[in-house]
Amino acid sequence: MLITHDTRCALDAVVDLVNTAPEDDTSPDGLPDVAALEIFVQKHDISDVGVLSEFDLSAVRKIRGRFAGIFAASEARIAAGLINELVAAAGTTPRLTDHDGYDWHVHYFAPGASIADHLAADCGMALAFFVVAGEQERLRRCEAPDCRRAFVDLSRNRSRRYCDSRTCGNRLHVAAYRARRKEAAG
Repeated sequence: MLITHDTRCALDAVVDLVNTAPEDDTSPDGLPDVAALEIFVQKHDISDVGVLSEFDLSAVRKIRGRFAGIFAASEARIAAGLINELVAAAGTTPRLTDHDGYDWHVHYFAPGASIADHLAADCGMALAFFVVAGEQERLRRCEAPDCRRAFVDLSRNRSRRYCDSRTCGNRLHVAAYRARRKEAAG
């Protein structure tokens, strides 16, 4: 599956956005205020964003939950329906652009769109490409029991199980090793 630079940027943004949601009632929100949203926008080099407000923060949190539903979708038809709703509500207007030193690429959001509509359109289309390619199962949640972070499995053989093999994967492998050693010594 060919993933262009702009699609990869949108995938990184949607994964990071979904992962800002609190895991439960006791964990903090990764987007607690407008300043955090501004940092998110800067980190992901999101263009054509004006002055952000509490209204923008609320709207982004709302679509964040809808994106989380796509990662939780059990089948492509469910994911497709959720993506269609997001993209349609954003009022997409596909257009070619070559801004900020990047080669030609497609933006799906309308000029002047809010940050929420911008994310819904561009990130929704990035996820749509996976459904169209029959690769919806690559939109995953970490399999570590204490982590449910979203990620996109871009491995060749679709075998990635953890959001980060150096943290979640390694922690589980070390725990399994110690359990085997303890049982053998036992």
